[in-house]
Amino acid sequence: MDRRDAVTVGTRAGASREDTGAPPPSAGTSDADAIVTSGLTKRFRGGQVAVDGVGLAVPRGSVFGFLGPNGSGKTTTIRMLLGLVAPTSGTWSLLGTPMPDGPARALPRVGAVVEGPAFYPYLSGEANLRRLDAADPSADARTAPARIAAALERVGLTAAAGKRYRTYSLGMRQRLAIAAALLVPRELLVLDEPTNGLDPQGTREVRTLIRRIAEDGTTVFVSSHLLSEVEQMCTHVGVMRAGRLVAQGPIAALRASGEEPRLRVETPDTDAAAAVLAGAGLGDVRAADGEVTAVAGARAPEEICALLVGEGVAVRGFGVVRPTLEEVFVGLTGEGFDVDG
Repeated sequence: MDRRDAVTVGTRAGASREDTGAPPPSAGTSDADAIVTSGLTKRFRGGQVAVDGVGLAVPRGSVFGFLGPNGSGKTTTIRMLLGLVAPTSGTWSLLGTPMPDGPARALPRVGAVVEGPAFYPYLSGEANLRRLDAADPSADARTAPARIAAALERVGLTAAAGKRYRTYSLGMRQRLAIAAALLVPRELLVLDEPTNGLDPQGTREVRTLIRRIAEDGTTVFVSSHLLSEVEQMCTHVGVMRAGRLVAQGPIAALRASGEEPRLRVETPDTDAAAAVLAGAGLGDVRAADGEVTAVAGARAPEEICALLVGEGVAVRGFGVVRPTLEEVFVGLTGEGFDVDG
């Protein structure tokens, strides 16, 4: 199995580097990965270790959720990836280019929004983008109007292009920041907590935008402390805990690595339903007030439902319950963290 399709897990927050699924120190770059790190570490003065031996593999074309509670080392890792902070040790590459020796080749292909957008409040959204574009030595001034218009349209701000930035909602401000990162074509977009502080509407706007950007072929690396957000918009995920990478892989594979799916039956006949499920060979049958659950196993759910009805069990509700991302990570790490904020 390709390592990008596998789940790599550290069993505890204090796992060693070998436990985290990090590539070996000799690992090279891969054309299939937009980001690769090996042993990436940042130790600040005074001995505090903010990031400890992180080994990431972010597949091209993915929406990769970099997940962890506040203070777990996500932003420090991002700042090292972008060359804003020098690592204490370790290696990394962006878009197949080893860093930090290749910023001129890699960084023009990378857009980033780190620690919130910053714009002139008295200028319009369009005027702010013109200033940012003019400050980019790699941008072609002749194509600036067309590129700015395209970026505003891409994030849904064409109608608000002439409005002053200070009148923008938080969601609009975040979308303008993403537009700024996309003024020139990017192969990789790095977003640090893009939905932090947004209301539900703003969160949906940014989530939808991220999906659209990924559909256009850009790899999106998005950090968040919200499990629910990552679960809704990401294809892959890496989990940080106290500076260490404790799990990474496709979300579907991570879910599959947790508890097996369970059948859930809502019924007033709990004893009878439990007997039918046990007689059908389902494992770990549990009966509670008005509900019976069991490990789904290999038998088709519709077959089990028909069996219950055939035995005269009154079925009020029936379904297959799969473990949530939160439950998987609690099981993998022994800890939980913010789900909704």
